[in-house]
Amino acid sequence: MALPLFPGNSPNKQLGKERFHKSQHFDYSNGIPLLVGSEKPGIGGEPLFGQKIKHKYSVYPKGQGRALPSWVTFDKQVLCFEAYFQEAVPEVQDEAYRIRKCKIYFYLEDDTMQVVEPEYKNSGILQGTLIHRHRIPLPPPNNDQFYNIFHFNINQQMVLYSRTFTVTNCDTFTRNFLTKLGVLLNDPAAVPDDPYSSLRNQIKKNMKPLHPYERHDTLKQFLEHDRQVLRFYCFWDNTGSMFGDLRELILHYFLADDTIEIQEIISPNSGRDHVSKFLHRSKLPKTGAVHEDFYKDCDLTIGGEVNVWGRTVILTDCDDFTKDYYRSKYGIEDFTPVQYKTPAAPPPPRLVPPYNGFGSEEDSLSSCQGLLPKPPQKDFQKFMEKDRCGLESNVLNFHAKMVTTDPVDRERLFIISFYLCDDSISVFECPQRNSGVIGGRFLERGRVKKPGQELFKRELSEYFTAQDLYVGATVCLNSKHFQLLDADEYTFNYMEQRDEEFPKANVGTILSKLRSIPKEKQGEVKKFLTLSDPHNTGFIPYESFRTLLMGLDCGLSEHEVLVLCRRFSECEQPEVDVGLMLAVAQDLLKKKHFDKLPELARAFTYHDQHKTGRLSTKETRTICKAFQLPLPENLLRGLLSKFSDGDEIDYHAFLAGINWVEHPAPTVMPEDTLKFHVNMKFDAGGVKNVNYSTLLGDVFDFSSSNSDPLTTTTT
Repeated sequence: MALPLFPGNSPNKQLGKERFHKSQHFDYSNGIPLLVGSEKPGIGGEPLFGQKIKHKYSVYPKGQGRALPSWVTFDKQVLCFEAYFQEAVPEVQDEAYRIRKCKIYFYLEDDTMQVVEPEYKNSGILQGTLIHRHRIPLPPPNNDQFYNIFHFNINQQMVLYSRTFTVTNCDTFTRNFLTKLGVLLNDPAAVPDDPYSSLRNQIKKNMKPLHPYERHDTLKQFLEHDRQVLRFYCFWDNTGSMFGDLRELILHYFLADDTIEIQEIISPNSGRDHVSKFLHRSKLPKTGAVHEDFYKDCDLTIGGEVNVWGRTVILTDCDDFTKDYYRSKYGIEDFTPVQYKTPAAPPPPRLVPPYNGFGSEEDSLSSCQGLLPKPPQKDFQKFMEKDRCGLESNVLNFHAKMVTTDPVDRERLFIISFYLCDDSISVFECPQRNSGVIGGRFLERGRVKKPGQELFKRELSEYFTAQDLYVGATVCLNSKHFQLLDADEYTFNYMEQRDEEFPKANVGTILSKLRSIPKEKQGEVKKFLTLSDPHNTGFIPYESFRTLLMGLDCGLSEHEVLVLCRRFSECEQPEVDVGLMLAVAQDLLKKKHFDKLPELARAFTYHDQHKTGRLSTKETRTICKAFQLPLPENLLRGLLSKFSDGDEIDYHAFLAGINWVEHPAPTVMPEDTLKFHVNMKFDAGGVKNVNYSTLLGDVFDFSSSNSDPLTTTTT
């Protein structure tokens, strides 16, 4: 029974409704009134009577939670369907149609679709993306609408741009998603076989290859022997053919893949064109046939033959790596090379023309060694090692006199300096009062040839070396004979520290000469030494010991006697007068016009932070060098030692002593200045007394005792 239409008894459809707008259905287009809103809803968005709303995008059922837009909710969520389509193949005998498998992707965020065909190897057709991602319209007559999620299901057909796709299956995510939307999915469909693919598979199965090669795993061999190559030296005898000759080859065997490469050695001016390879790298069959095996490392031996596509190559030798490989793997020890050609004749000597007298011998020789003459190369390494460095002068100084019958020249004294950096020699004559000879430079620094050599000869001349200069030696410098009388302390120390270079300073060699004395003389030597020491102190004067050794006739030179005495001696360094040293220093500063003494005093005071009036020897020396104090090295070192108290220098006293303006010293003689300027002391090495007791124990195994020397038995 229906309720009467009285107020309060009938339901009001407008209750709870908030939207009452009207859609615009009419408008003007180019001045003509048209109906433009035939599909627009009525009042408040409700559809009109008999009107159906066509949704532009997929409409999902409303759920609980926040109402987010679909492009946010379904971002990066894609439905995947497996499908295929049948393509006709006209004018082909083997196939009438082709089944092409593909995948259809449906993007939930914007209802776009994409069709992709997987790529198959050697298919011969273009594969990949068949339909790019976009919204695909429905087939006519509904082409004004687009595919949405509710158009998809399994085991159904879809027409995409006049091409019919059959959906066969989907992935798990797609199946669960459609099931939650309430879509009843059909059973998966099978993909029909492709006739041409089935034919190819059948042909492949029926194929029976003539050479069923087994697959070998060569990765281990490659990893173990990569970059390891055996090298053999070989030859191919082609003398049997016209204009043939002996061809020298190099065979490379690569252990990584058992391949062989052969290169030809083309000698200069042979008339042959240079080719890159005699045989490119490949596996070499033993006889050239297909069914034969390939050459392995066990087939290659010295003296063996290798058939290189009909050419017989004989292996003659191999390198060291190949020998070690065969020695460790196969135990082969015989690697005697095969002699297949006569040894080459030695090249004729290249005779150098004799020296013509122009320039130096080295310069003339360099002009014969090339079309473009180059200056002779000097030993730069020796120069850097032996050049002056700090306190090391690397200069050997000897005191000498001229060997002559002229009484005037016999009294002249010379200083011969040998420079180790370039083996050059300079001679300086010491000035002597009332001698009638002006001293100074006697011989310019340079290399000096040894006497008795032919001038115009092919070989280079011999020059004096450091080993040719020693005390007692007689040298001829430019037709002037000099006898070396003594050497300075630096020269003795330098030669004794490098006794392997200087045999005259080798104590072991000197003692060996003394031990060679006959036994009948050894007792006489001990008797003489004991008589020379009446108080039994164990020391005798140097002159007596020198006279004894020079009379033994055992081949000792003057220098060897000095070295032996220095080895068993008491060295007394002579004291130098401080006043003389200060006078020489003031004389040198005055000649050099050195007037920076006030600045030098301020520098000393600045570095003396504690104001004690003293500085260390190192700091004092550094400040003097910074002000370029024009004093010789030995003089400066001697002055600093005189004003030192331990490791500190009284710089006030030092400055007062060298101040030539306020505290002038007496005038000095030129020989006094020269003595400090050249840094030499010629006093027989500073030897005064010789410890003969220690010498007897080291040489003759005698021990010093207080027994009477006359009772010593001698043979």
